[in-house]
Amino acid sequence: MRPARHFLRVRLSYSAAVDVLGDVIMSARVGRPRSARVSWHAPWGQRFPSVPGSAAFQVLLRGSSWLIRPEAEPVLLGAGDVVFSPNGQGYGMASDPSTPLAEPRFDPQGVTELVRTDSVGDRGPVTVTLYGGYHLDPVRTHPMLRDLPDVIVLPSRTGQHPELRAAIDLLGAEIDDPRPGSVAVVPGLLDVLLVYVLRAWLAQAPTHTSGWAAALTDPGISEALRALHEEPGRPWTVRELAGRARMSRATFARRFTALIGQPPLRYLTWWRLTSAAHLLRDTDESLERIANRVGYSSEFAFATAFKRQHEVAPGRYRRRSRTSHHGADAPGHT
Repeated sequence: MRPARHFLRVRLSYSAAVDVLGDVIMSARVGRPRSARVSWHAPWGQRFPSVPGSAAFQVLLRGSSWLIRPEAEPVLLGAGDVVFSPNGQGYGMASDPSTPLAEPRFDPQGVTELVRTDSVGDRGPVTVTLYGGYHLDPVRTHPMLRDLPDVIVLPSRTGQHPELRAAIDLLGAEIDDPRPGSVAVVPGLLDVLLVYVLRAWLAQAPTHTSGWAAALTDPGISEALRALHEEPGRPWTVRELAGRARMSRATFARRFTALIGQPPLRYLTWWRLTSAAHLLRDTDESLERIANRVGYSSEFAFATAFKRQHEVAPGRYRRRSRTSHHGADAPGHT
C-alpha cells in the first residue's frame, strides 16, 4: 500500500502546485504582455540589460546561440531551448562565445506591440528567437518569482515537457503568421508558456530543501497553499490549515514559515490583498463585494488593510490601474 499512498500524495502536491503557479502569473502581471520574433544573422552578439520589474523569456525556434553571463561558463543553446529571467536579470546572447556583446540593436523594452518581428544583420547563418516579456507590479509580484534563480535555462530534450514544446509551437505559429484573433490568442499563450516554463523548472531541478520550490513539492504545505489560494476569504486558522496539511499545528507553522518566508496567516493577508488588487484592476465589482470576497467584514477594514500594503486607497488604485492599463504597459512605465 505504501507506493499507492505515495503516488496519491505526489499527485495532490502536483495539482496544488499547478493551481498556485497560475495564481503567480495572475497576481504579478500588469498591462499586456509583449512578444517578438527576431532573426539574428551571424556574426552577432547582444547584451540584454537588467530591467527590474520585469520577467522575460527567450525561446530558440531555429539555429543555435550561446548564453553569456558574468562569472559563468558560456552555455550552448539549441532549437527548443528556453532562457527565463524571472526578475529582469540581464545576460548576453551571441552566435559565438568570442563575439563581442553589442548594446541592444533589438531592445525588448522597446517592444510595445503585442506581436512584433525584427531582423538583425543581413548575412550568415540565421538563429530565430521568440521573446516574451511582462511588466510586474513590485507590490503584487509573487514571492515565488523572487525566489527563483536569476536566469533559468531549460534545455530541449526529446520526450520531455511536451506541453512546453506544444505551447512554443503554437505561439511561434501565431507570431510567424498573425491571423484574425491573434491579438486575443497570443496573451493567453504567453501566460500558458510561462506556467509551463515554471512547471518544467520545478520538474527538472534537483531535490529542493528550502524555498518555494520545496513548498510546492511538499504534499502538506502545497495542500495548505492551495486551500489559501482557492478560498482567500475564508476565516482560516493555523489549526485548520495544519489539518489540511496533515501535520501538527506546531510542525505546520514551523515548516510553512521556513519554506515560504512568513507565517501562514501573514501570507494569507498578503494574498488576500494581492487578489483584491487583481479584482480592482480587472473587474467592475464594488469595493464592498471585493472586501467580502477576500475576507474583510467591512469596506472600511478592507480599505485600511489595502492602503497599508499598496500605499494607496482601493478606489484610487482602481482608477490609476485603469489609466495605466490603457495608457501604458504598467504603472509608471513610459
